[in-house]
Amino acid sequence: MNQPKVLILHAPGTNRDREAALACQMAGGQPEIVHINQLARGERTLEGYQMMVLPGGFSYGDDLGAGRLWATDLQFHLTDQMDAFVASGKPVLGICNGFQALVKAGYLPGWDGPSATLTFNAGGRFECRWVRLRAHMDSPCLFLQGMDEDILCPVAHGEGRFIPNDDEVKRCLQAQWQVALTYVAVTDPADEANPRADVPVRESAGYPDNPNGSWADIAGICNPAGNVLGLMPHPEDHLVLEQHPRRHRGERGGLGLALFANGVRAAQAFVG
Repeated sequence: MNQPKVLILHAPGTNRDREAALACQMAGGQPEIVHINQLARGERTLEGYQMMVLPGGFSYGDDLGAGRLWATDLQFHLTDQMDAFVASGKPVLGICNGFQALVKAGYLPGWDGPSATLTFNAGGRFECRWVRLRAHMDSPCLFLQGMDEDILCPVAHGEGRFIPNDDEVKRCLQAQWQVALTYVAVTDPADEANPRADVPVRESAGYPDNPNGSWADIAGICNPAGNVLGLMPHPEDHLVLEQHPRRHRGERGGLGLALFANGVRAAQAFVG
């Protein structure tokens, strides 16, 4: 079976390219790190790939705001290619800085123009810690298919607080089940009794479980079609058991590899 080709989009300042590529390779894809200038010059085209990952980092030094200039590249240099890629249903994954770029370019939540933002953490400082993510199985997000356990992985960001523009945006996000991943307590007795319990929407799970103060504990959202997912945490940093932060105490599970495996599986349908 031919492996889906996965484009790992590199921009000046992104620094999680190789980790994202490794995750896609372990998931069964054929990753290639491609500089955004290669696309702008026509040396590569998005049409030649079946999946796309925008990795984390600090694109363009986060000048004018995290992901802002990268979003400008997507809007003005790649808009036709990006629009076609997203409309085709091919999987697109934005992680951390990639999530910020997708939101500020308007590809997430996926309506007409930007309707939310990712801004400075509520605590006013950079956060680097492990968090627990829960998949919302009512979401149309293709990256969550069959996910039966929470994901444990780190965050590393200063501008990760997801804020919708207004109450109507909040209502639409909930009505269309676009909240894909939420922060939940790392240790919660109720979760131990029922690890798949639904997490009610509320203003905050509390720090540090929600490390940035995102509305409704949102860690990741998808577009209405479910093929574009953006999240702030780094699932590519927990691909093998040895990376578990409490492995020395015998704990395991919560790998982030499932997200990439689902993306590659969906991309397989577009292999010619």
